[in-house]
Amino acid sequence: MNQTATDLKLKVICADLPAPPLFWRDDQGHRHGYEADVARLLASKLAGDTAFAYRQWADFYPALEAGEGDILLCGQGISEYRKTLADFTAPYAVFDESVMVLRDSPIRRAEDLAGRRIGAIDKSLNMALAETFEGAIRVPFSGESEDVMGDMVAALRRGEIDAFVDDDVALVPLAEEEDLAIAFTVASRNAWGIAVKKGEPERLARVEAALAEVKANGELRALWERWMPTLDYPF
Repeated sequence: MNQTATDLKLKVICADLPAPPLFWRDDQGHRHGYEADVARLLASKLAGDTAFAYRQWADFYPALEAGEGDILLCGQGISEYRKTLADFTAPYAVFDESVMVLRDSPIRRAEDLAGRRIGAIDKSLNMALAETFEGAIRVPFSGESEDVMGDMVAALRRGEIDAFVDDDVALVPLAEEEDLAIAFTVASRNAWGIAVKKGEPERLARVEAALAEVKANGELRALWERWMPTLDYPF
């Protein structure tokens, strides 16, 4: 990121799957959503343009380490485990976590999960929450899938799991489907950050500065309220 703004695109590692209102691509290949626009906003402060490097979830950190992108901006809750893989900015989002079930499920609270199979992405903050549900049987879903959210929804509908955990923002649109429902939400207040390859303090500082600028001038809030008007802006 030492080039001038006229000869550099900010290359953003992310997933290519439908996860509105965070991100998705239309038939023309344009990426939409809150995270897509956050990437573009930061690029306007750092480089002038954005390029998306699509990778599977499990390949995010190896791709970042290999220099296949400048930053990783794609649903990364800041956990102690992930901080061993990359350095993180201050958060650009804060979300709670919800448990999704079939609409006719009797599960309505954490205690109802005892003896039930609950899915979550392996090694994620969602799985860390699932591990706190006493007596629940954890079912990890691999980040190597091209659509791990779709995998969990399909497993729920087939009866292979009884519930799964994900961030509330990702489950609100799914809850509009006639056979799915949010059983309950946990106020976990997970902070999501932008990951930068370890050992690159100058890059991290520049991204931090750009993020601080868009928080201070209201541009980040405007994006939040455009894409997620029902969720309180956390900063």
